[in-house]
Amino acid sequence: MAPPDLPLFERDREQAVLSAVIGELRSGRPALVTVTGEPGLGQNELLRWAAGQARDRGVHVLAARATSAEHELRYGVVAQLLAPEDRDIATRLFVAPQRPGGLPGLNHLLTACHDRPTLLVVQDVQWLDPASLRWLEALARRLPRAPLALLTSTTGTAIDRPEWSVGTPLTGLASTIELALPPLTTSGVSAAVRTVCGVPGDTDFTHALAQATRGVPAVVHEVLLRFTRIGCAPRAEHVEHLRALTAEVVGDHAAQALSELRDPVAVDVLRALAVCGDLLDFPLVCTLAGLHPVPEARLRATLMASGLLTPRDGSPPGHDAVVRARILEEMPAADRADLYARAARLAQRVAVADQGIAELLLRARPVGAPWAVATLRRGFAAALRSGRRDRATAYLARALDEPLRSEERARVELQLASVQMVTAPTAAERRLHGLIRSTGTGTGLRSQAVDLCLLGGDTRAARLAQPTGPGTLGDPAPCDADVPAPRRGSGTGSPPGRRARAVAGDATAPRGGNTSDPSHRDGSDEHPERTATADNDATVSERDELATVGDRHELATVSERHELIALLRVARFLRHEETCPGVPPAPALPEHSHSPAVAGVRAWEHAMAGVHLEASRRLARAAFAPDPGGRPPLVTPRLFACRALFLTDDGDEAEAHLATLLNEAHRQRAAIAIAHVLAVRADLHLRHGRPDAAARDLAAAEAELPPARLHPLFVPYWASLNLVADLQNGRPDRAREIAARPVPSLSEECATSAYLLFARGVLARSEDDPQRARAYFRACGRWLLHYGCVNPAVLPWRSLAAEAAHALGDDAEALRLTREEVRLAARWGTRSALGRAELGLAVVIRENRTEHFRAAVATLSESPARTDYTRAVLELASAESAEAERRTALALTSRRASTAGGVAPGRLPGFSQAPPAPAGVPPGRGAAPHPRPPAGWPALSPAEHETALLAASGLANREIATTLSVTTRAVELRLSGVYRKLRIRGREELRALRYGPEGG
Repeated sequence: MAPPDLPLFERDREQAVLSAVIGELRSGRPALVTVTGEPGLGQNELLRWAAGQARDRGVHVLAARATSAEHELRYGVVAQLLAPEDRDIATRLFVAPQRPGGLPGLNHLLTACHDRPTLLVVQDVQWLDPASLRWLEALARRLPRAPLALLTSTTGTAIDRPEWSVGTPLTGLASTIELALPPLTTSGVSAAVRTVCGVPGDTDFTHALAQATRGVPAVVHEVLLRFTRIGCAPRAEHVEHLRALTAEVVGDHAAQALSELRDPVAVDVLRALAVCGDLLDFPLVCTLAGLHPVPEARLRATLMASGLLTPRDGSPPGHDAVVRARILEEMPAADRADLYARAARLAQRVAVADQGIAELLLRARPVGAPWAVATLRRGFAAALRSGRRDRATAYLARALDEPLRSEERARVELQLASVQMVTAPTAAERRLHGLIRSTGTGTGLRSQAVDLCLLGGDTRAARLAQPTGPGTLGDPAPCDADVPAPRRGSGTGSPPGRRARAVAGDATAPRGGNTSDPSHRDGSDEHPERTATADNDATVSERDELATVGDRHELATVSERHELIALLRVARFLRHEETCPGVPPAPALPEHSHSPAVAGVRAWEHAMAGVHLEASRRLARAAFAPDPGGRPPLVTPRLFACRALFLTDDGDEAEAHLATLLNEAHRQRAAIAIAHVLAVRADLHLRHGRPDAAARDLAAAEAELPPARLHPLFVPYWASLNLVADLQNGRPDRAREIAARPVPSLSEECATSAYLLFARGVLARSEDDPQRARAYFRACGRWLLHYGCVNPAVLPWRSLAAEAAHALGDDAEALRLTREEVRLAARWGTRSALGRAELGLAVVIRENRTEHFRAAVATLSESPARTDYTRAVLELASAESAEAERRTALALTSRRASTAGGVAPGRLPGFSQAPPAPAGVPPGRGAAPHPRPPAGWPALSPAEHETALLAASGLANREIATTLSVTTRAVELRLSGVYRKLRIRGREELRALRYGPEGG
């Protein structure tokens, strides 16, 4: 109901109509006017205004108001109307027995009206008692014979709709008018703000008030009164507070209307509507409320009259969210949970959509039916598809309240934790730690829990799940480089007859080895006696363990132990905690195991040590084979297997496996796995020389896992990828911003810190700061060696540090570092690693530089390292230009371009270092001196710089396009930009400049 002092904003039309009715009434013309509208639109205020106008004009006014409390009181409204004329009328009406067809006081009123015009004002006729309704209908039929007007108000549909409100023949010649009040427009709301607050409101404030209150004058007025009481001005900065006040006012109005609703059946139906009115139609809602004798039409009319139920755009009636919440708050918690449970059962029987039933189950008590868990899990998947992760986690958390078998409960916990790793990582870790500690967890779930923890950066989980068994806790942990190659016939390639022996292989055969100098750890090639000892120990332990393996369960236990050891080795790589007091060393990987997880981690350890190229390639492929025991595959070991394939120059194969991993993660809706797969694929794109694709993958990864949710252990790796991608995409300002961004303290304790140090060194190198570049590359090398990484294919820090040292005049260090990288690259055996090392040596060496460049070009031409090959061609072209021997470089480039279309899959896209030096970055300063670059050359982007140098070397547009893996049109556009920036007219002038890469 509107407050009595509510101004009548935007009611000019209605006031004019009522003034005309009053004027005609004084002339003896009767009328019947009904003012309708939703509660709060000011119907009763308008009636009071009309009554005041009538009194001022000398019209006799009789007023009454119907209420829900007096709905059953006979002649309650009639008594209010006639009381001013007859004080004893109430006693006669309420006490005297009702006579059939009697209309007490009606004739007396009609007789009195002939002497003076009379206006009858009745508010809220939707609550009329039946006797008063009959009395007023009889009065309406007699209106043409008396100078009398009946003015009534109603909210929506009356319980028993008066016949006079529709202009039937009952009213005869009397004027019948229905005034439907609309909500306030924005202009009306603005006028209300100015009137109540005393000052005009901001446009944003006014729009927010109109939207929140839906233009209901009563709500607008009360909200503004409360708003001004706290001393706030109607400004945009107070919009949020305004919305909170509006919700409070709407809720108070709903609570008042609910308290006035006396019919218990209507209250039950109203509560049922508040629970599931959007899901079930009105008859089903009435069924949910229980058996009752009240007709459906009367219930609907009662609820509409209360103002708690309003139609929306012709759709079935529904509740405002605030009103619905206030209705349910009035219920006891147990009754409310039971109502939701009954509503969910009914919705399930009538095949409501899964998410609708899941919403009901969220607030229901446990129903104890299998369909409830299945529905919640389907609702979880649907919520994830629509991007509502918070709601998805709520569904699965509710599913855990239902009775579940232990294995099914563990699977739901794991699925829930995979989403919470992004939304609530701390809660996810606690949940996963509980799974890891549980002894009743199903097959493979403990390993999956540890795998998920590692994706979230939690390395403690791997320690928590450390296998217990003979020799697993106290054995010294061999370093990554100490892992020998698998013996022939073992591992994934062993015959089927040896499967049981291989699966039962011991995971902890002790092996020694020096861990202080990773550069001299070559595995079994340099220590054959170690391999023999390990084989003998493994054979003995295999026999001992095989004796204890008697059934399938024990075989599964051994497989799980192998997986947990592999994951523990990954945790050791991510964060080297073995130097901390009380932290036991990580056990060695099993010598013979059919576990794909073991194969993936072993492949990475071989690659880190820079030994056993073919074994690393074979093991990396084995990581993607199905587990012989049918155990579910793990994500982390396969990601490391893909990274091992990067280093073996099998990039296309790694990209295909990453696509499989990405599809699998999308099917499982595992956002954290999707993010990590995309990050590794971005690394692949950078190694392929595709920085634009890398930037897209990094953006998609950050959409799945926002940087604020990224664990500190992975911050350096992601930052390095973003830095190099921005640098290669011609955005040095963003690269500098990333390099200057502080990282969490924990990030400085993990292996991925080496990637960020390397990327910062690349940035310093591009800024022509060899002093800072050398410091970063040296720090990167120290960190990699600390973690046992010797392979220059991982990060070629030695050659880049050598170039920086050469630029600073320290030729001795430069030669030492480059020759060491050449030796280690030759030991590893990939063309890309060796070609990069030869290129670094050619940059810093003084004798036969051109021959060294030719050797680097020849090696890289057979590798997938496209960016390094392009740089080697440019360096060779520059060196030969000084010697007037450019034909060799052109021939080599043409040969590569002519064979590019026929290169076998897996070769052309290729891989380079991670992260690779950006195209166009100046090499070391030890190259032959070049003439001063022309004006405008520094303004070229890296892509334009690279294209200009190839064009200056004599390559045609198609050859440049093939070399850079771009379209011919892209080459033309780049050259147009080069000509414009250098202020030259074409290729001939560009060739005349003959600048080498130092000009970049």
